Amino acid sequence: MTALINLSFTLHAWHLAVAGLALVLAVAACGHAVLFKRDSRSCIAWVGFIWLVPLAGSVLYFVFGVNRLRRHAALLRGGVERYRAEPPQNECLPDELHHHLQDHTGHLSMLARVVGGVVQRPLLPGNQVEPLFNGDEAYPAMIAAIQQARESLSLQTYIFDSSRHGLAFARALGDAVRRGVQVRVLIDGAGLRYSWPSILHALRREGVTCARFLPSLAPWRATTLNLRSHRKILVADGRVGFTGGMNIRAGHCLKDAPRHPVQDIHFRLRGPVVTQLQEAFADDWLFTTGEALRGAAWFAEPERAGTVLARGIMDGPDEDFEKLRWTILGALNIARRSVRIMTPYFLPDTAIVSALNLAALRGVQVDILLPSKNNLPVVQWASRALWWQVLEHGCRIWLTPPPFDHSKVMLVDDCWALVGSANWDARSLRLNFEFDVECYDGTLARQLEAVLEKKRAAAHQVTLAEVDARSLPTRLRDGVARLLTPYL
Repeated sequence: MTALINLSFTLHAWHLAVAGLALVLAVAACGHAVLFKRDSRSCIAWVGFIWLVPLAGSVLYFVFGVNRLRRHAALLRGGVERYRAEPPQNECLPDELHHHLQDHTGHLSMLARVVGGVVQRPLLPGNQVEPLFNGDEAYPAMIAAIQQARESLSLQTYIFDSSRHGLAFARALGDAVRRGVQVRVLIDGAGLRYSWPSILHALRREGVTCARFLPSLAPWRATTLNLRSHRKILVADGRVGFTGGMNIRAGHCLKDAPRHPVQDIHFRLRGPVVTQLQEAFADDWLFTTGEALRGAAWFAEPERAGTVLARGIMDGPDEDFEKLRWTILGALNIARRSVRIMTPYFLPDTAIVSALNLAALRGVQVDILLPSKNNLPVVQWASRALWWQVLEHGCRIWLTPPPFDHSKVMLVDDCWALVGSANWDARSLRLNFEFDVECYDGTLARQLEAVLEKKRAAAHQVTLAEVDARSLPTRLRDGVARLLTPYL
């Protein structure tokens, strides 16, 4: 009997201890969310989750909801400043933009001023920006650049599969090492797990210096588990750069008839803006490894290569927080005639929805191209729950036929283009590390406009009546998925 009483007392004390711990953690987590969450909707969602799921909710908040990256970056850098190349001598100031553009695009000088103030990087003239379609065009061009490099190669990506195409990249990088090129490869810690065995084994066999950005499985990395590097950057000799939305995966090579085909657009860049791609890579490499990449081998003297005015935009949950979001809002508010958006994941927040609607109400033609069948069903459900908000004010949504289109392009007034790695969702605009490039050039914009117009011509236009006609179970499913928008 005494043993039973002792056991009962122990269990009761244990329950009280757990309940007390849960209460303390809940109060601490809610207090932190109220003080530091910028988005009130995110704050409310987290507070509700913390109290509805005792103990586990608090733990998950401290793992996923707290951004400790700024402090981590400061400790890792040890006081070392973020790398910036020498200030360019031929920067294009906003007031000079009209000299480079057609008469009817003079209003874009306001956009150049806005983006310059947000990103604190110069707008550089003299660039060439060439779209490359799917892995069929992009991969051979990238491997050719690797093969032609003589001094340095920097490659950063989210997913780098150990497929036939990934191994071809690894061999080309290994050959570069053997002929004396300095090679650095940075792959996101979560993106590495999309294939097995990891491509790291092949890279190390080839003698390539490589690193993982924020490894996510180590227990001490749990607080940064939700913060991923989504950037795609390749720079050869500091002179030729590649960026866009394309990972290194077999599915991008449509000529091979892959099991899961994925369309995408990547971009080859030449000219002064390549320095800004290299700056982004060098800063992430310093953050990850502590090694500073400096000197002429990595940062070549900029050379003019074309007519495009371009500027790199770094975005992430650190000191570059929401710079792409501000850029998008600025472009939507300044547009006068047309806005074209192509994105695989469309989960805009309230401010972006309002900016899209205001543009449409001003008479701007707003077209949003989305894949008819998404590779992430939950994202498609959540997105569909938001469509009515833009359709009812005159924006047009088009669903492009398979294969799944992963392209990310925004066009404004046939003269401004935003290209890169970012999607129109909270993950890209608040959580991920992204890299985009804004381009001012009528020829490039019209070239991309023709691509989007061809896709639109084959697409299905969504109507408000069609969205409203969804069955009740479908609407409920989509609505529940929409609640996950801040984390998708």
